[in-house]
Amino acid sequence: MLLIEDDPAVREGLDLALTRHGHRVRAVESGEQGLDRLRTDLPDVVVLDLMLPGMDGFEVCRRIRAVGEVPIIMVTARGDDMDVVAGLEAGADDYVVKPVQPRVLEARIRAVLRRIGRDQAELERHGDLTIDRAGLVVTNRGVPVSLAPTELRLLLELSGTPGRVHSRQQLLESVWEHGYFGDSRLVDACVQRLRAKIEDDSAAPVYVQTVRGFGYRFGPV
Repeated sequence: MLLIEDDPAVREGLDLALTRHGHRVRAVESGEQGLDRLRTDLPDVVVLDLMLPGMDGFEVCRRIRAVGEVPIIMVTARGDDMDVVAGLEAGADDYVVKPVQPRVLEARIRAVLRRIGRDQAELERHGDLTIDRAGLVVTNRGVPVSLAPTELRLLLELSGTPGRVHSRQQLLESVWEHGYFGDSRLVDACVQRLRAKIEDDSAAPVYVQTVRGFGYRFGPV
């Protein structure tokens, strides 16, 4: 696990707490150091503070997403709604607010790793989109589509029941495992990123459709 946090006290506290939970933590104090570490040691998950000196967390998140699909959990200040939205749009899979409670962060890490490791089955074709649930591979017109773990999990969840409407809360519980206290912005931001990758026209989606006042559905294609 890679922890990118500039505050020494927070960094050391989280490093110790997560190590006690069995994680192999690599902690750095800047975005530049984090990107250097990613080039040589790919972690299972990145915990990324948004307010970093020099290169901020938003840019670090975008750069990670440009080259890889490692899960990213961002850390943001309480009540900074614009930061949350911007971070999710930059490619973060989840977020926690400061002051960070190690048990909450650990639960979020476990959830995102479970989403990656879940076994899937069957090869599905939906229009030009092919979903290999066993291999966790998605192609569009035969071309592989690179999806972040949460984007893939969302697509698998929606495409598993074409035509069925899923509320944002249902998706939070099944994809993010947040339960009652989940934040619907996670869903909306992830849908936007997913559409940008699988739709010919994200403004007129064919696969991930909005049902106003209810939520989202897949197709029918």
